[in-house]
Amino acid sequence: MRRPHLVPISSQAIDLLNQLKPVTGAGALLFPGRNDLKKLMSDMVLTVLDRRIGYAGRVTGHGFRYMMSTILHEQGFNSDWIERQLAHADKKSICGTYNHAQYLEGRREMMQCYADYNGK
Repeated sequence: MRRPHLVPISSQAIDLLNQLKPVTGAGALLFPGRNDLKKLMSDMVLTVLDRRIGYAGRVTGHGFRYMMSTILHEQGFNSDWIERQLAHADKKSICGTYNHAQYLEGRREMMQCYADYNGK
């Protein structure tokens, strides 16, 4: 979207990213392309993965975003936090344009709660 987006992540995500370091190396990109390590992997990677593990037609990358939004709303989190986490910004709003770190601490707590969520 050509604009900065701060993404607070859970302790579980940080652990997984640390485990990934030995696989991806010390390059600038966490998820480099297969043929060119200086380019990001293709946006089709998740679609291909879904197909290979038998979920073709049943899940999509956007579907995971939708599911997260639904669960967080059901858990009573602030809608503005959720929308900001999904990189949805009110383009007409001065706040949406200039305050990229808005609600960062609340979003950090929200994402930790989401990572801890077990579907009860």
